[in-house]
Amino acid sequence: MAIQNPYPWGPPYGGPPPPPVNIPAKDLRPRRIWYVVSALLGLVLAGAGVAFIVVTVKDTVDSIDTAHSFSSGDSRTFGFVRGKTKAIYVSQSGQGHVVCRIPQMRSGSMTQPDSTFTITLGSRTWDRVLEVKPGSSGDYTLTCTSELPAEFALGDKPRVGATIGSIAAGIACFLAAVATTATIVIVTAVRRGRHRRRLAAALAPPPQWGPPPQ
Repeated sequence: MAIQNPYPWGPPYGGPPPPPVNIPAKDLRPRRIWYVVSALLGLVLAGAGVAFIVVTVKDTVDSIDTAHSFSSGDSRTFGFVRGKTKAIYVSQSGQGHVVCRIPQMRSGSMTQPDSTFTITLGSRTWDRVLEVKPGSSGDYTLTCTSELPAEFALGDKPRVGATIGSIAAGIACFLAAVATTATIVIVTAVRRGRHRRRLAAALAPPPQWGPPPQ
């Protein structure tokens, strides 16, 4: 029975290779604390994004005084401040023609906006139909009618630019959270890997080269 020699050209010089050097994780740089830092930073940025969007939505919802709405054909008295533009919103099932009047207010104070603006609150959709810019402060009676069954409410003039900017800032915070967290994790992992290889090379025993067997 033939026995195969595992070293047909003779045993390797110096014996078997040394075992790999064990480097404790705590000795590597950068420290693992950077993983925690990346997670915390991502949470902070994501939280800021949520805050931007939540505040924007809340401000939009609160911009319409639905608690003091009134039906088509009815009247309600509101307090107006000179120079502060208010918006009149209507909630109806179709595109009924809307007419609103404030008899005590001077002509030209009520105008039709150049653009449309719609807010959905619960099961109702509110459309901005008119804007009022009073010439003097005081309480004024608002009367509105529509061809369709409708509900009217007074609210703040929508700040479309600020709303879009706040939502964009919230999205930017989410993207920054993902990018920052991923960058810190990747850079930390790569640098720790390089440091591990350098330490392993420095701590590895020198090769034991011996003369070939006679």
